[in-house]
Amino acid sequence: MSRIGNRVLTIPPGVEVKNEGNNVVIIKGPKGELKQTFSTLIEIKVDGTELKTLRINEQKHTKQLHGTTNSLLEGMLVGVHTGFVKELEIVGVGYRAALAGDKINLSLGFSHPVEYLIPKGITVEIPKPTEIKISGIDKQLVGEVAANIRAYRRPEPYKGKGVKYKNEKIIRKEGKAAGK
Repeated sequence: MSRIGNRVLTIPPGVEVKNEGNNVVIIKGPKGELKQTFSTLIEIKVDGTELKTLRINEQKHTKQLHGTTNSLLEGMLVGVHTGFVKELEIVGVGYRAALAGDKINLSLGFSHPVEYLIPKGITVEIPKPTEIKISGIDKQLVGEVAANIRAYRRPEPYKGKGVKYKNEKIIRKEGKAAGK
């Protein structure tokens, strides 16, 4: 029995949920609109201010989709109501970021600056040259953009230089002197 799939989601005020045919769900809110198609093995019911997901059979694959569908719907509800934010920190001498239109220019110790094109639906703020704030209504897209930027220069374990998440703890190594 899926505990996550059985939970009842409450629709926040100001958010409108429409279930069109073939399990196409459109959720509109103050931040924007999200649309997603779900499997027909899961029935999605809108009941006033409640959103429920029900399985149509008890097969293993259907049970696996049950909790996933419920979590995706919750992410859509939170996204259109409050949005999602990921914060990155850049650590290192000379490492910095700058916003240039719809691109982020990153100086990460390479011989060339790295340019990252910001996808539609994502807002990027750079309050300091060493901080990047990524926000949007699509949880998956916000996380993907943050992971792509971090992938250019992951934090290394000796000095901690690189791009890391705001509250990420980097496990440090001692280096060569530790062996003696």
